[in-house]
Amino acid sequence: MSKENTSLPLEYRTEENRLKVFGFWIFLGAEIMLFATLFTVYFVLTDRTGSGPAGIDIFEMPPVLLETFLLLTSSFLIGLGVHAMRIGRVKAMIVFYILTLLLGAGFLAVEIMEFVTYVNEGATITTSAFLSSLMTLLGTHGAHVTFGLLWGIAIIVQVVKRGLNAQTANKAFIFSLYWHFLDVVWIFIFSFVYLKGVLG
Repeated sequence: MSKENTSLPLEYRTEENRLKVFGFWIFLGAEIMLFATLFTVYFVLTDRTGSGPAGIDIFEMPPVLLETFLLLTSSFLIGLGVHAMRIGRVKAMIVFYILTLLLGAGFLAVEIMEFVTYVNEGATITTSAFLSSLMTLLGTHGAHVTFGLLWGIAIIVQVVKRGLNAQTANKAFIFSLYWHFLDVVWIFIFSFVYLKGVLG
């Protein structure tokens, strides 16, 4: 077992933990490339609407603003959760993580309703190249959020069962990096997909 360096935050105290965090940053680099590719495809196909609707025809800002609020708030709460973890307040950490996941679930529910609305308006993934690229981008992000919810539940269960130690703190911290990443991706989606689409 790696020797702990007690001068570091709990999630960084062993060499193994530090390597895991570094490895996860590399993983996020690959995820950035994935989403960069999806954004590029979307920008190339954004005017290829065919006989289907354009973004300005289907985008409605109230649900998008709600999604943005939910995800930004969840990102803030998980930051508080990491802070609580670092000062040893396990119960507070668990509460913040649970609230994070509840807001993430709310985001996902609004996004699903948004997709249902699109389909009811005849805007499906097969309607046009624009809608295909849009739904692939949104769906990939939504799938990542869904995975994050399951991962977050597993983290909470481990902390409840095993308490807070170098291993569980490391896992919880890496999860927080993942969640912040999803928030950053959403900011790009909000800015360059929805706002740009509404403004024409």
